[in-house]
Amino acid sequence: MTRAGRFAKKDGQTMEAMPAEMMNDDAAVLRVVEPPRLLVPLVFASPHSGRDYPAEFVAASRLDARMLRRSEDSFVDELYAGVVDLGAPLISALFPRAYCDPNREPYELDPAMFSGDLPDHANTRSPRVLAGLGTIARVVASGAEIYAGRLPVAEAERRIARCYRPYHRRLKDLVEIARRAFGWSLLVDCHSMPSVGGPMDRDSGLSRVDVVLGDCFSAACSPVFTQVAEDTFSHLGYRVVRNAPYAGGFTTRHYGQPRQGSHALQIEINRGLYMDEAQHCHGPDFAKVQADISRVASALAAAAQEFGRK
Repeated sequence: MTRAGRFAKKDGQTMEAMPAEMMNDDAAVLRVVEPPRLLVPLVFASPHSGRDYPAEFVAASRLDARMLRRSEDSFVDELYAGVVDLGAPLISALFPRAYCDPNREPYELDPAMFSGDLPDHANTRSPRVLAGLGTIARVVASGAEIYAGRLPVAEAERRIARCYRPYHRRLKDLVEIARRAFGWSLLVDCHSMPSVGGPMDRDSGLSRVDVVLGDCFSAACSPVFTQVAEDTFSHLGYRVVRNAPYAGGFTTRHYGQPRQGSHALQIEINRGLYMDEAQHCHGPDFAKVQADISRVASALAAAAQEFGRK
């Protein structure tokens, strides 16, 4: 599919814009690239690389475009484009994380953000909500407030219905297709992280390693896959740690049920390796990092085939 052919501008910055009327169409809020034939039980997902900004969201925000984009896992969908050649699908959200975050529970919402009563089933006290980073974020990753005033509760319901639910509906379908075909599946949730811990992070001000692997402390997937990812990244010269500061978000916890044959592994890549974080553009080593990620994906595919024979 192609992106919406309109743009939002704010304070001299140009951002890809998604007209509100298009958001009734699943193809306007997510992209799925599937191989001609599913060859491995792997599914790759990029929930935070979306950069199609609804024009009314940009206009209503108190932040400029560059600040809004600080929550993006910029270009992660491009970094993982090669996985389709291995015979695995890649799903990417097109809507931005600052607008709706699919790596949260569907109703992790801060009541102080909204006018009106939230549904009884809303999770209003999770650590993500308290940090301002719920399903509908109150702040961007730098801690800056997005909105000048409160939003109607109906707006939260609209974003969840038009962005969050289609993304997870399609992601669930892809995982189930892999499970039916191979008897089990491995979901790789693809993310990037700022090169330095932000003001809201436990490692604020500290330089970060190259790669963080999150498997919920071995609860979300077989240790085989975490080890293969760690060994391959390390062999390629990357500094790798597990589960700190990211052990895995909602997607990893929700889909990572190894006893039911559903494994999930989160991979966080340091943005300083592949992009200019200030200008939101590719860095000089983008192609190298992209090729290395394809090597890691290939190693996971080989491990998956071996795992399936046991």
